[in-house]
Amino acid sequence: MASARALRTWTWLHTWSSLVCTVFMLLLCLTGLPLIFHHEIGHLTGTEVEAPDIDHRGPRASLDAVLQAARARHPERVVQFVSQDEDDDRIWFVTLTPTPEPTDDFRSVAVDARTAQVLAEPRFDEGFMWVMFKLHVDLFAGLPGKLFLGAMGLLLVIAIVSGVVLYAPFMRKLEFGTVRRDRSPRVRWLDLHNLLGIVTLVWALVVGATGVINTWADLLVKAWQVETMNTLLAPYRGQPVVPQARRGPVQRALDVALAQQPHKRLSFIAFPGTAFSSPHHHTVFLRGQTPLSSKLLQPVLVDARSGEATAAPTLPWYLTALLVSQPLHFGDYGGLPMKILWALLDLVTIVVLGSGLYLWLQRRQPRPLPDEARAAPGPAGATTRSLSEPQGTLR
Repeated sequence: MASARALRTWTWLHTWSSLVCTVFMLLLCLTGLPLIFHHEIGHLTGTEVEAPDIDHRGPRASLDAVLQAARARHPERVVQFVSQDEDDDRIWFVTLTPTPEPTDDFRSVAVDARTAQVLAEPRFDEGFMWVMFKLHVDLFAGLPGKLFLGAMGLLLVIAIVSGVVLYAPFMRKLEFGTVRRDRSPRVRWLDLHNLLGIVTLVWALVVGATGVINTWADLLVKAWQVETMNTLLAPYRGQPVVPQARRGPVQRALDVALAQQPHKRLSFIAFPGTAFSSPHHHTVFLRGQTPLSSKLLQPVLVDARSGEATAAPTLPWYLTALLVSQPLHFGDYGGLPMKILWALLDLVTIVVLGSGLYLWLQRRQPRPLPDEARAAPGPAGATTRSLSEPQGTLR
């Protein structure tokens, strides 16, 4: 009796956690599919900025000359970040906004790192891929949208775990991979739903869990600022943001940071007063050169006035988890083969989600099929019909 009661509890938990999140998970799977190949799509559509093939043998342009060229395009804006692509250091991307505070109102200027010539002003805040990105990240609702999708991700994890618990008794008298093609369409879809769900189990847990972590990014950065940055900035307490006219050369800040960490490469520089820096520093974020370490960041705080490195704090574990989860969520660790695998698993998951919704809707029919009650054998004390219900969505 206790076993039957526990089974009913797991069934209820799986059914309703799945039903609540299924529509949103379908949306995330559909929008996530093109995002897996965002670089490849950009190259095909011509929206990716590529460095011109020129014969340049002299010294590269100073970063300050690069910034001057970008500011000339938008003199009313301030620089928030400057970055380089992981695979191509011939282009600087300069991000300019109306104020240093976080905003969706930004302009990007791509500048040739060799000549300081402006190459393009790509718009990352419009077009099909931007719509897909915003729907996938926050539903166009900012932080509340991110946290809502994070809650849906937690329900997905619950649905997966409860689905695994229900899978063992469901398959007690069936061989693994059995799809009873001689039974009703509903039973065939139930078998296929459970088979595909258990096959994609690990992937679904990984993508679901990393997706939840990614929705907390803004809060984790705020926690880091309160926990670590405030301590490091104690000597600067009460001082205003360093004005542009009194800041030292940014190229010097970069050189100082690279001298501190000679085996690392630049990821991006956050300017004073922006979300990833302090009011008094250029914060240079460096990354490693291996596939894993290239996803991890080491900040170096360089005083914006004096150009001296004042700290190189180690990121806390929760930001490290965030940095690891972001590329893993989109399959960015193994190049194109891993992206293709991620896309195939994403398509299978869409089938699992859709079939779970179909099975639940079929359950609501007033007259179940005659063989439906025998779809799954159950332990003593549990009705066989309770095990034959779809239990929502098992990914």
